[in-house]
Amino acid sequence: MSPNPPIIMTADTLELGLSPYVGGSISWFDWIGGNHRVPVLRKCNSSPENVRDAASFPLVSYVNRVRGGHFSFRGRTITLAPNMAGDVSPLHGQGWLAAWQVESVGRSDAVISFEHRADDWPWDYRAEQHFALDDGGLSLILTCRSLSREPMPCGLGQHPYFNCGPDTRIDTQVTDVWTIDEHVLPVERMPATGRFDLADRLACGQGLDHGFGGWGGLAKMTDPAWPFDLQLSSPDAHFFQLYSPAAGGIFVAEPVTQANAALNAPEQQWPELGMRVLAPDEEMRLAMRLDVIAKPSSRSG
Repeated sequence: MSPNPPIIMTADTLELGLSPYVGGSISWFDWIGGNHRVPVLRKCNSSPENVRDAASFPLVSYVNRVRGGHFSFRGRTITLAPNMAGDVSPLHGQGWLAAWQVESVGRSDAVISFEHRADDWPWDYRAEQHFALDDGGLSLILTCRSLSREPMPCGLGQHPYFNCGPDTRIDTQVTDVWTIDEHVLPVERMPATGRFDLADRLACGQGLDHGFGGWGGLAKMTDPAWPFDLQLSSPDAHFFQLYSPAAGGIFVAEPVTQANAALNAPEQQWPELGMRVLAPDEEMRLAMRLDVIAKPSSRSG
């Protein structure tokens, strides 16, 4: 048995498994009806030792990539080491690669935390995740409080994976998209039309790994093979990242507070790109809700 077994939470037909010590991640989130167990999120596809195999993980203290691991802030250059093999541009901050501590656990709620001490990311901060499971879905609040004496840039997100097939659809509203280069870094901002229109379209095998702006804060996901419909919402996120590999099988729908590589833009552009600067002891948060809406034929189990 693992020395750090997952935290298991239940509410009615829903079960959630957390692996705090593996990047503060979710290992599984399942719907259980009668003798049937159906993943709401992709189930962790290995023993919970590699966060990239998890069902979902948090993004803190920035979202997606920092171009080449360098950015400028208040007159100095910050240099970050790569944190994923084969990519010189570090991504997703520090929390997803760290062990989180358990603060409290109940039958259907939990709080976990992570404290970062200044290293190549030269600021201290404390992050928390508050999980609350109920009969209708999962509510999750991610917070980050600066513990530094100096202003600190900050961005937050969540990285949930969903299973998908040829009939899986996503329906959400975005206004613009960034095209990307071969390193998955943004090139040009343009209207989200054509293949980038996310209104009621196929979600699987789309060959997308793009960031979107002007997100409406709500995404619906459906599949005739699922016993439920899903609704992802986040009032704090005005940006959205969609990863739908051409090979299919899974997609990622990320509510995020900032655009990809926002740290590489001049600081005067940060507000429009969602990049916050926290004062000492200031906190920001990202709330996310995943509603699991059982279809009428599934409610009886």
